[in-house]
Amino acid sequence: MISLAEAQSYEYATGPELFHLCQQAAYERDAFWGKQITYSKKVFLPLTNMCRDACGYCTFVQDPASPTANYMTPEDVLNVARQGEALQCKEALFSLGERPEEKHQKAREWLAELGYKHTLDYLHDQCDAVLTQTSLLPHINAGALSYQELKYLKPVAASMGMMLETTSTELLKKGQAHYACPDKTPKRRLDTIEQAGKLDIAFTTGLLIGIGESWADRINSLIAIRERHLTYGHIQEVIIQNFRAKAGTLMAGFQEPSLDDMKRTIAVARLILPSEISIQAPPNLEEEYASYIRAGINDLGGISPLTKDFINPERAWPQIDSVTQACQTVGCSLAERLTIYPDFLQQNTRYLSPKLWQKVSAFTKSAGVESLPTFEVISPESISEMIPRGAA
Repeated sequence: MISLAEAQSYEYATGPELFHLCQQAAYERDAFWGKQITYSKKVFLPLTNMCRDACGYCTFVQDPASPTANYMTPEDVLNVARQGEALQCKEALFSLGERPEEKHQKAREWLAELGYKHTLDYLHDQCDAVLTQTSLLPHINAGALSYQELKYLKPVAASMGMMLETTSTELLKKGQAHYACPDKTPKRRLDTIEQAGKLDIAFTTGLLIGIGESWADRINSLIAIRERHLTYGHIQEVIIQNFRAKAGTLMAGFQEPSLDDMKRTIAVARLILPSEISIQAPPNLEEEYASYIRAGINDLGGISPLTKDFINPERAWPQIDSVTQACQTVGCSLAERLTIYPDFLQQNTRYLSPKLWQKVSAFTKSAGVESLPTFEVISPESISEMIPRGAA
């Protein structure tokens, strides 16, 4: 692992220096992960798109007065999950706004119609329904959570995650990306990561770059993640995600990170973090994602044959054939994985409840996660009926 000073020195790396940095990161990747790039075949379940936060770059969150604001109904959840199951998906990604009922009366009313007071209780039961009634493995991305909340959700999730995004407190100021976002304070995010470690939860976190943070902020964020992993050993993957400007948001006019900026951040992440932490970058947010592989990633995250990326709906998932070809151009192969990584499976029920352990064991005994199935990604336009209905 490189030093803080060395990591900071790469802030403006370009040309031959950047090429050498990426080579070094790819070498470190190959030494631990080999030449195999992985992905998870998933369905995206946006349980609710209401939230008490108001991030300056977000179009996922909808005002309760909007006709598109909603909670998925139990029927919606199982309908999408079962269609994903028919397409041999194995991950059910539950993503949702944070604690909307604490800010919005409409969210409280929707939850009451569903028979609940709290979104996390509803999330728990929908994960359990997917776990019980389909073959999919839930992955929960519910934002900042307490020790007790994480403990409550652990039995119904094969893995969990929350983007740290940044350790910069400057972004909490008025006019910045995280202003009026009580769940985006670095202290709260870091505490969630730490509590997940205490509970032995296989955890995903990461950085969102280009939202106003400095290079030093990125390095400090990676080191904060490293410190918690060295203490608990629970971080299975770190995502390096590039900000994409969206019309109608506070940050619509912000400059997006360049490809070189992504490459140097990915490479430095690979060299700062322990080798066993997977490095991931979303392939739908950059057309030249083969460059990510050259920079040291070993994983491309979740890719869906059914549902769109509700966080970045304007960016379609790539076809698996094109991902396979991109891997081959840089001398790598592509393979499917489960939402929980193999190293965590080898520790029996430390990271999984007995119920989940039995289910995951059944997957690993089959050929389904050992070979790469071929499928065609359905365009967002052809699955408009898959966009969840409101509960009203």
